[in-house]
Amino acid sequence: MMHDILARQDPEVAAAIADDIRRQTDEINLIASENYASSAVLEATGSVLTNKYAEGYPGRRYYAGCENADVVERLAIDRVNALFGTEAANVQPHSGSQANMAAYFATLAPGDRVLGMQLDQGGHLTHGSPVNFSGKLYEFASYGVLREEETIDYEAVAATAREFKPALIVTGATAYPRIIDFARFREIADEVGALLLVDMAHIAGLIAGGAHPSPAPYADLITSTTHKTLRGPRGAMILSRQPFARKVNSAVFPNAQGGPMVHAIAAKAVAFAEAARPEFRTYAAAVVANAQALAGALADGGLRIVSGGTDNHLLLVDVSTRDITGQEAEDTLRAAGIIANKNAIPFDPLPPRVTSGVRLGTPALTSRGMGTSDMDTIAAFVLDALGAGSDERALASIRGRVNKFASAFAVPGVDNA
Repeated sequence: MMHDILARQDPEVAAAIADDIRRQTDEINLIASENYASSAVLEATGSVLTNKYAEGYPGRRYYAGCENADVVERLAIDRVNALFGTEAANVQPHSGSQANMAAYFATLAPGDRVLGMQLDQGGHLTHGSPVNFSGKLYEFASYGVLREEETIDYEAVAATAREFKPALIVTGATAYPRIIDFARFREIADEVGALLLVDMAHIAGLIAGGAHPSPAPYADLITSTTHKTLRGPRGAMILSRQPFARKVNSAVFPNAQGGPMVHAIAAKAVAFAEAARPEFRTYAAAVVANAQALAGALADGGLRIVSGGTDNHLLLVDVSTRDITGQEAEDTLRAAGIIANKNAIPFDPLPPRVTSGVRLGTPALTSRGMGTSDMDTIAAFVLDALGAGSDERALASIRGRVNKFASAFAVPGVDNA
């Protein structure tokens, strides 16, 4: 019914949405930061709660008529604290970058020192990039990975922390395929008198599902998006120890944001409830198993996997061994109906708009019901596409095979709407 109304009132937007439904159905999505929200999450996201202004917090709003907004926000807070075993939560941030900004505002003064992971070795823009607010407002030092093992160099992290004496240490990544040792980071933070912030945006769903160790026992603050492996709506959250709760709330509103998106908060509450169900643990384990199977199949096909494999939902593939760039690999895979993104690999000699690698992830395809037995098929598509290069006829043939394969799997929120 809603789509019928949109088609009549705005056929151009309706057509674009319909086209993307077909795209999501026909293509293999290997973007590590994307997923498919459930019908319930989509329904809450598109609800009439989008009409409500609700500046402030439950019981302390600046507008009348917020009683139902209070209900959904309290549900989201209670559910996410129960899900991750945390003491306090702010579910209002609109994005992961805004969540990190608010977490910094809650704990730092401009010019304070922060230690974060290098962007080109797996970190995020908000972990100190000079082109980002984080690198402009605070003094950052960086840590990275060992050259041979391509895993975090914890000894170097500790040495840098002792010399740099940061007020805050940030861990978490956007392109790191291994388990992060949160206990080790806590030890380093305690040694130098720093606070510890864990940005778990990529691995939140794995943590909720028991497929990755939790940072909750170790971190002072935890930030995360609510999409990606958590399968919620686009948005973010900040979890913290109780002593930081008031400062975090003030840093979000009124410091960084105005009215929260009540419809998105309602959808977050739905997603947190879904992630607490037993079947979500099965899903999280399957995401990791699929990533490991895909990495193994690609390695068997001659591609080099950064760090030799993966412990989580993503893998980094060094395509320089095929004498192509990451950008060329992304474009070639796109032509074959496979969606991935170019990504720097550790110590990458190429610039970030070119790169020597691609990042592949399994959250979205696992949500469609693909299992380890399907990873050989997907790896064969990837290898065939990279082998085809610029051969448009060969790529069109692979795309046809990809479409036939992918369309046999339901898309959550679309095929069960």
